Amino acid sequence: MEILSTEDFSLTKLNKPTDWNNLNVMAKKHTPIIEAPETVKADTPFAVKIKVGGIDGVEHPNTVSHWINWVALYAGERLIARIEFGSELSNGYVVTLHVTVKESTNLRAQEFCNLHGVWEGKAKPVKVQ
Repeated sequence: MEILSTEDFSLTKLNKPTDWNNLNVMAKKHTPIIEAPETVKADTPFAVKIKVGGIDGVEHPNTVSHWINWVALYAGERLIARIEFGSELSNGYVVTLHVTVKESTNLRAQEFCNLHGVWEGKAKPVKVQ
């Protein structure tokens, strides 16, 4: 069992890995990862997949006492969608959305763990042709 320090996560601030080559267990199971095309056509739907955790096989628990409550997707600072999960009822934390954008943007995903706060992963640049 990994011993956590107050530097491993914050309940009151946004948690975001700074060293992607040296992630701790908390980051590996909480960080949302975005999969999306690098280039899209304006106003044409494209798939965006968000998976929470699972980095190096470290999955986030899904129990009554510890689960991911929601995942949100942003285009820059604008909210696209927020998906809520129930404890024990989802099979992992993966969601696929079909979205459209009018201009190039950075997609960002955040998630909220009921015990370890809000986490954000790397932004995914999407260029509109």
